[in-house]
Amino acid sequence: MVTLAEVATHAGVSLATASRALHGTRRMSEELRERVRGSAAELGYEVNNAARTLAGGASNLIGLIVHDLMDPYYAAIADGAMVAADRHGLVVTVGATRRSADRELALVTALRAQRARVIVLAGSRSTEDSGQLNAEIELYRAGGGHVAAIGNDVLGVPTVAPANKEGAAALANALTELGHTKFAVLAGPEGLLVARDRAEGFAEALAARKLPAPLVVHGGFDRDGGYAAAAEIGDATCVFAVNDVMAVGAMAALRERGVSVPGDVSVAGFDDIPTLRDLVPALTTVRLPLTELGERAVELALSDQDETVAVAAEVILRESTRRI
Repeated sequence: MVTLAEVATHAGVSLATASRALHGTRRMSEELRERVRGSAAELGYEVNNAARTLAGGASNLIGLIVHDLMDPYYAAIADGAMVAADRHGLVVTVGATRRSADRELALVTALRAQRARVIVLAGSRSTEDSGQLNAEIELYRAGGGHVAAIGNDVLGVPTVAPANKEGAAALANALTELGHTKFAVLAGPEGLLVARDRAEGFAEALAARKLPAPLVVHGGFDRDGGYAAAAEIGDATCVFAVNDVMAVGAMAALRERGVSVPGDVSVAGFDDIPTLRDLVPALTTVRLPLTELGERAVELALSDQDETVAVAAEVILRESTRRI
């Protein structure tokens, strides 16, 4: 029997593209669709709708893959995914990668073996991501599985894309309106795409205003990373941490050193995690609708619409920053 992989090779496309062309999903040129169908006809490939239905419908499981179950950012996303799952009579299971590419690949492989209806990948992508994950996702989709990602549109699957760069730029503009010109950016790990986008968006907004480039400090993308990076902020009057939990760590480190926030140094974060809104002083940040991200990712995956959905961000000024 001719396989879908053979059709893809004959047409010169990926396995996922061949699957989409033969099963009628959107966002594809008619020329490409006809090329794949022509290869299928020439090779004698027949779409096995029964097998596809089995693969897509044998399980009521949604697999949500995150980096860290302890991070409230992912807890809020998981809550949204569960809201959407309830509407469709599905169940969400959550797996944590602990920022290991090998573990992420293993989780996707396991979910494919369990014939999960949907896989949502909510972890930040890295410049070091390998093609193995893409290949495993293509196999899963070719068998009728539904996939969506939250974050950077780099996996070739339907994606819910937060306005990371734009939100950071808007924050930079708001902070300069408060009179700040000397900034430090706690930029997270080098190579982490979401951290890179936020740091770059912030720096580009400062450059557009002809202000000095910020001091960039790399470190962990968590509370301890922010705590350690706060020791290297120099004479900055305002610190931007590329996520809220890093900002919390930075504020703790500054407090231990007797540095007043915002009296001596202003601090801002990104995400607006609900569980941190009672922080004292209240944290200036960029708000993302985190629960909505999880909800929309599930709906996007189930819709079979191959698209990227942009999600806007909003600057929230609170007591951790002040006018100077």
